[in-house]
Amino acid sequence: MDHLVLILGIAFALLELAAIVAAAHAVMTARTSQGAIAWAISLVTFPFITLPLYLILSPRKFQGYITARRAGELEIHRIVDKVSEEDRAVVRAELKDEFQRFRAMERLAEMPFTHWNDAELLIDGQATFSAIFEGIDSAKEYLLVQFYIVHNDRLGTRLKSHLLAKAKQGVRVFFLYDKIGSHKLSADYINDLSQGGVEIKAFTSSNHVNRFQINFRNHRKIVIVDGHTAYVGGHNVGDEYMGEDPKLSPWRDTHVKVCGPAALGVQLSFIEDWHWIAGVTPDVNWKAQLLHDNDKQVLTLPTGPADEFDTCGLFFVEAINCAKSRVWIISPYFVPDESVISALQLAAMRGVDVRILLPSKADHLLVYLASFSYYQETLSAGIKLYRYEKGFLHQKVLLVDDDLAAVGTANLDNRSFRLNFEITMLFADTSFAKQIELMLIEDFSNSREIGLEEYQSRPLPFRVAVQVARLTSPML
Repeated sequence: MDHLVLILGIAFALLELAAIVAAAHAVMTARTSQGAIAWAISLVTFPFITLPLYLILSPRKFQGYITARRAGELEIHRIVDKVSEEDRAVVRAELKDEFQRFRAMERLAEMPFTHWNDAELLIDGQATFSAIFEGIDSAKEYLLVQFYIVHNDRLGTRLKSHLLAKAKQGVRVFFLYDKIGSHKLSADYINDLSQGGVEIKAFTSSNHVNRFQINFRNHRKIVIVDGHTAYVGGHNVGDEYMGEDPKLSPWRDTHVKVCGPAALGVQLSFIEDWHWIAGVTPDVNWKAQLLHDNDKQVLTLPTGPADEFDTCGLFFVEAINCAKSRVWIISPYFVPDESVISALQLAAMRGVDVRILLPSKADHLLVYLASFSYYQETLSAGIKLYRYEKGFLHQKVLLVDDDLAAVGTANLDNRSFRLNFEITMLFADTSFAKQIELMLIEDFSNSREIGLEEYQSRPLPFRVAVQVARLTSPML
């Protein structure tokens, strides 16, 4: 018994020492003073509970990915350099005067707006997957496919059939899925693709070096056809995205099809993700396809926890700050940080029409509850909040004034800002912005504007749950 007490005492002392070291690390590296204090007190007081959580949740940056990116940087850049200098000069968009205020977004993307693109807005699942399957069937050389969630259901089976058919024809197919997002994906589904000639990999943020680093996700949804056509947006692969889940139906989502030089930016994003997992880069086309009959100026903005800055959050702040007359943001999740809240408040105070459209239905309860805690900060500043009532809203769309539109995978929450790999397509184009405007006007017609009383009139247990949910916002 004495030996057991001694062993337990030593174990507890070592655990407490490790917690103190972790607390010191939190003080030195936490993003905010509030976060540093919260971690430090929790680690020292409740080391049994908090230390494992800190190992999983604390890393600010995806160091393993950064290391892999640097290791592959020479190879990736050598490939990209195959794009001729002549093409680069032609493709790079010299933004019109009214678009010059979007230049900082190029710095965030580390690539320019490009000329000679075309784009097609794909509204909801039927239009999106009809276009994607048509694109897959048209592939001549290769396909790059990436989704956060893949289900082995009717839609997943259709995707598998299309990919296997192309692989049988000799088209090279590379398929990347997020290991956690697709944790229900069966081994049979993966084996069918692999045995049929598809190179399939699971994206994971943990390996033998970063064994506990499981808080990062790859949330991108991408299909690339031969390097000249890309599909990006909110749809994953599952029957619910086709509106077949009775609890969330109809499912409201948006994708976009982009043809032209901007597709190479989407391809570069995929290649970096593939390099992290496979350690190699597929042999793909880097010759820009110029669509001279179209001249949409498009920027590909990949963001993630391997970036030097919190690129996704900075993009939202910059987009809001650029707004002169309006900024409309549509997102299924609304858990913004202080910088985004401040930008929204200031925009409303200078007379900008600031609207945020959220779902009425909840697919993630904590995130849904946390969104109510921001009513006071937004509504009191003149920001208009709406709840979509015709099914579940999942699209990630932004409209600034009459000339900047964005469609992508990033939500208005901390996870997208700092923990997820995301990708957003930006369009400095008045005609495409008009299409987005008309789409969103229809969405607002299927929504109701909400007031502060909607939260204040709720029973006390609900309001307590809302505040507790907000405390978890750094992890949501």
